[in-house]
Amino acid sequence: MTAKSNGATLGFEETLWQAADKMRGHMDPSEYKHVALGLIFLKYISDAFQERREEIRKDSKGLGFGGSGGFRWLS
Repeated sequence: MTAKSNGATLGFEETLWQAADKMRGHMDPSEYKHVALGLIFLKYISDAFQERREEIRKDSKGLGFGGSGGFRWLS
């Protein structure tokens, strides 16, 4: 794979492709897409959860749940 000279390349694309090929091993690309899509979905869910968690934290501080004597988060 060659990098296009459109100004958007960062120089590590080839390394990423090689790492992906090594992780995929001898798996057919049509099967590997399920792994990749699953990881993308997990990242999306994680980001959405974190965003919602921060919203709840901000809202709960006004209700007296924040601080040392109120509701405690696990992290």
